[in-house]
Amino acid sequence: MAPSVAAAKELLARLVAFDTTSHKTNLPLVAFVEDYLRRHGVDSARVPTVDGQKASLFATIGPAGAGGIALSGHTDVVPVTGQSWDTDPFTLTERNGRLYGRGACDMKGYLACVLAMVPEFAARRLETPVHIVFSYDEEVGCTGVRPMIAELGRSLPLPRMVLVGEPTTMAVVDAHKGPMRWVVNVTGKAAHSALPHLGVNAVTYAGHLLGELARIEEELKGVSPDPRFDPPYTTLQVTQLEGGTASNIVPARCWFGWEIRRLPGFDAAALDRRVRRFAAEQCVAPMQRAAPETGISIDVTNEVPAFQADAGSGIVPLALKLAGQNETFAVCYATEASLFQAGGAQAVVCGPGNIAQAHTPNEFIDIVELEKCLRFLGRVADWAAA
Repeated sequence: MAPSVAAAKELLARLVAFDTTSHKTNLPLVAFVEDYLRRHGVDSARVPTVDGQKASLFATIGPAGAGGIALSGHTDVVPVTGQSWDTDPFTLTERNGRLYGRGACDMKGYLACVLAMVPEFAARRLETPVHIVFSYDEEVGCTGVRPMIAELGRSLPLPRMVLVGEPTTMAVVDAHKGPMRWVVNVTGKAAHSALPHLGVNAVTYAGHLLGELARIEEELKGVSPDPRFDPPYTTLQVTQLEGGTASNIVPARCWFGWEIRRLPGFDAAALDRRVRRFAAEQCVAPMQRAAPETGISIDVTNEVPAFQADAGSGIVPLALKLAGQNETFAVCYATEASLFQAGGAQAVVCGPGNIAQAHTPNEFIDIVELEKCLRFLGRVADWAAA
């Protein structure tokens, strides 16, 4: 039987009180979870960062060894800086059936439900292990979970399946887009703006590249659209831009950032080659004819693979059964599911809360969502004990 929602609410209040904004340590929260698990007879293992300032946490309830099902969530949250909140974002506040606080929806509500289920999991004679997998730095590119995934099948058991509890209103998500991000640095040559022929304008050549990206952006709208997604095509956006030093100097520097969010199966490598070829032929060649010291660097800064659940793994029908549903969905945001899948553990996404609340001021989760999640996890316990 699933625990009462009161236990999940109490744990959520504790978790929200830890300010785990991505640029801060998550170790106080990790220590709290370790102590909580220990009090219920559950050992856990940290996978720390090199500097020791953050850690992922892995715990197993039930039979030791590989296999089983993992309940995965991230501990970090996005900043509240510049947002107008009606309440203290790090104090859980209940009002009209909703629980307000940073991370209440994304995704400490899920973590709280998982922890609330620990006494139930521990009391069962589980035939299949249930793993608890809490990571860090998901909000800055799913970077924190990668070292832990690298240990699966080595120092840590490799789960057969992973339920990633990102907010889906407990719908089963079996596909999502994959972000890939680049930074472009254009190095020109400074000159007096009255004598532009003596310089190489970095902003101008950045503009040529931006024009090519705008053409690609339009082309992508017609490439293999998938109506399960909204929008149904791979998207491209320029997200940052900075250049120049003064209005009377030919700018020697310009940089910009851009990203795609690609559909499963999209050939990002081909797009990358196209942009690099355009830069080399249409920009760098004329730049260096004028000044050999000029150039353009294009660097991939982050990549999360697009996700499509393995139809043959059995995880999708299991998740649908656990959720009491018969339909799956696709989403445009990214999760750690694709990284687990690449690491050998099949995954789906299913968790409490509405993604529309993520990252917003006055972020909240409906209490009914916690109740739905607890019932879902209760069925996980039944399945693992069968």
